[in-house]
Amino acid sequence: MTRRRILVGAGGLALLCAATAVAQIAAGPELRLTPEEIAQMPAVQPSAGTSGIAAIRMVVLYGDPERAGPYTIALEVPPNTRIKAHTHRDERTAVVVRGTWYFGYGAHADDAAFKALGPGSFYTEPAGAAHFARTGADGATVYISGMGPSDTHYLE
Repeated sequence: MTRRRILVGAGGLALLCAATAVAQIAAGPELRLTPEEIAQMPAVQPSAGTSGIAAIRMVVLYGDPERAGPYTIALEVPPNTRIKAHTHRDERTAVVVRGTWYFGYGAHADDAAFKALGPGSFYTEPAGAAHFARTGADGATVYISGMGPSDTHYLE
């Protein structure tokens, strides 16, 4: 038996992650949503797995973050919004869709720890790992996926 090492670039990794997600939710509904259709979806009250900040528009794209199973939420975060350090019990992945999202890891929101993530950027929120975020003058939209149930526990 020969072992082969496979090197996967950023595009290949994204494709692999997408294929894995599709395999996990193969029994779920078929969805095809354009940005315009997402913009028309009703916002819901901040719930499990969100910052709880009323100014942030949240749309549930798939599943339910309050129940067991896969989910994806879209967060539209207004300009100059700060989200204090917090954790979630579930492991999450995210993609920045619009604007610049400043994201950092740690128990205290530290301006030196932020990394600017523009559209197309990807990051993770490991289960129980403290993190924080903010937006600049343009705000940002972020799609976050995880396996519920989710929650949010502020550290600050």
